[in-house]
Amino acid sequence: MERENQTALFEFIILGFSNLNELQFLLFTIFLVTYIYTLGGNIFLILVTMIDTHLHIPMYFFLENLAFIDICYSTTNVPQMMVHLLSEKKSISYGCCIAQLFAFIFFVGSESLLLAAMAYDRYVAICKPLRYSVIMDKAMYSQLAALSWAGGFLNSVVHTVLTFRLPFCGNNQINYFFCDIPPLLILSCGDTSINELVLFSAGVFFGWTPFLCITVSYLYIISTILRISSSEGRQKAFSTCASHLVIVLLYYGSGIFTYARPISAYSLEKDRLISVLYSVVTPMLNPIIYSLRNKDIKDAMK
Repeated sequence: MERENQTALFEFIILGFSNLNELQFLLFTIFLVTYIYTLGGNIFLILVTMIDTHLHIPMYFFLENLAFIDICYSTTNVPQMMVHLLSEKKSISYGCCIAQLFAFIFFVGSESLLLAAMAYDRYVAICKPLRYSVIMDKAMYSQLAALSWAGGFLNSVVHTVLTFRLPFCGNNQINYFFCDIPPLLILSCGDTSINELVLFSAGVFFGWTPFLCITVSYLYIISTILRISSSEGRQKAFSTCASHLVIVLLYYGSGIFTYARPISAYSLEKDRLISVLYSVVTPMLNPIIYSLRNKDIKDAMK
């Protein structure tokens, strides 16, 4: 028993896809292609917006930040998931688990707030175009981005400290693809009531609140778009907003489902598939939606 407790203290076993032995190589290939595309697409988006001076406006400043977050976001988990698919040893050290959780929650929270800032930028641009340059000046959009990063950082510090103050006794098998809050709370043998309260509160603040703000912003935006006399103008505005809404629904839907409900309601066997959606799929979709569907990006590529 003493040896088992020591193992639990110094490492965790990530079960991941261990029940799909015959599909390990196929899954590795899928994740590898997805990861390469995520890196390439987001790096491309950053370079294009940096090089083309016509894109040095708030909207693309936020996109640069979003692309950078997505690179870090996917790098936090996907490489480790690929290694575990091909390796017999599927363990992660206690220290690496702390670092992974901290980084993941940091980028999750930052992206959540950044998407809300992007929605506000679109609201001002479409609903208050004459005042856009005054409201969304460099100081404003820089502060919004900085607040997004700071909010994500503080959220991550709180959750990481609260999670790893808990005792983990004996069982060190995480039935998940990486170190995340819900599976670690389920694994802990201590009292997690404070953790659950803080997690639910953070789910409301970083999930429901930005989502509702974005929804209200887009109701105003849609109302304004419908009053645009030019069909070309309506089409361009709808295209920009629709691309943002796709990401919003995917990101907040999966995030709220994961973090804004009681731990007792979790079924890791089923819920862990949702983690693939927001940690692997969403970072890959961002460059597709924001570059291939964006006329300004297409023009910059010519």
